[in-house]
Amino acid sequence: MSVQLEPRPPSLTVGPAPRRRTPSHNLTRTSGIGLTMAWFSLLVLIPLAAVVATAAAGGPDGFWRAVTNEQTAAAIRITVLAAFSVTLVNVVMGTMIAWVLVRDRFPGKALLEMVIDIPFALPTIVAGLVLLSLYGNESPLGLQLANSGWSVYLAFLFVTLPFVVRMVQPVLEELDQEVEEAAASLGASRLTTFRRIVLPALAPAIAAGAALSFARAVGEYGSLVLLSGNLPFESEVTSVRILSAIENDNRGTAAAIATLLLVISLLVIIVLDVVQRRVARRG
Repeated sequence: MSVQLEPRPPSLTVGPAPRRRTPSHNLTRTSGIGLTMAWFSLLVLIPLAAVVATAAAGGPDGFWRAVTNEQTAAAIRITVLAAFSVTLVNVVMGTMIAWVLVRDRFPGKALLEMVIDIPFALPTIVAGLVLLSLYGNESPLGLQLANSGWSVYLAFLFVTLPFVVRMVQPVLEELDQEVEEAAASLGASRLTTFRRIVLPALAPAIAAGAALSFARAVGEYGSLVLLSGNLPFESEVTSVRILSAIENDNRGTAAAIATLLLVISLLVIIVLDVVQRRVARRG
């Protein structure tokens, strides 16, 4: 007697249960943002807020009296005018130097690359001593610029030289020269190629370098101590006025001047950002 077995239904193959994604990446991102903001607040936001609060403690009248003092107003005017003029020079000369370093080959190029970074590494008081030895009363070049208004421009030019160069150089290295060659083959002049192709690509880097250059010049102090003589109404800058106010135990005036410089620097950064966006868009 044969027994007929019913076919067994096919078994369903069940794989391992899918792992539940842990929000570790979200936790890492959150903690990273929190740590970054805490560090930034301790170094920048809280000190700036303290300075602004100190400046506002005397009220609008006290702030206005502090920044419109005759000697202080002259120092602010000298500082801002010199910083603005030096920034314009750096935009042109810094872009030219970066272009030469990237597009040209010549003897001593490696040495020039190192020399450009000296203002970054050199203490500003040493920079003032170097400039004084070359442009002081016993100048071997015959250019006696110390203790004059020109010493402010000279010191600013020295300490801000690398900013535009180092911001523009890596961007220029990444530009595809084939696009420029194609424009030239279509009959575009060198000026048109630079204005329509190269400049829009370099505009963000130039603007960033210009903003750093202006901010660095506005806050410069060390290189001017020996070179400018800190002559009121002629070569005295705002950093010297702030130090004088602190030494006279007048922190409100010092904070007011610092706050005004902060506002001016922020406005310059905003204007440069708008300009570079328009240049890039028109290109």
